[in-house]
Amino acid sequence: MWIVRPAYNANHSPNLSIIHIDAIYRAAHLIPVYGGQFVSRDLKFYHSYDSFRTYYVNKYADHHAFEIAF
Repeated sequence: MWIVRPAYNANHSPNLSIIHIDAIYRAAHLIPVYGGQFVSRDLKFYHSYDSFRTYYVNKYADHHAFEIAF
């Protein structure tokens, strides 16, 4: 699986861009890289992008994702 992480500028601010909706081909299934620490029971799903720094891209989510990724 590929590993992805957010990009940051030299001043440590997030590197953000606005793209046109037509540029999106498919959604990606991201799995957090948990590391060696326990995940808090208070963690909500909507905070997961802010709580983890690195993610696996799951190419096995469905057969369409597998065909596109490889």
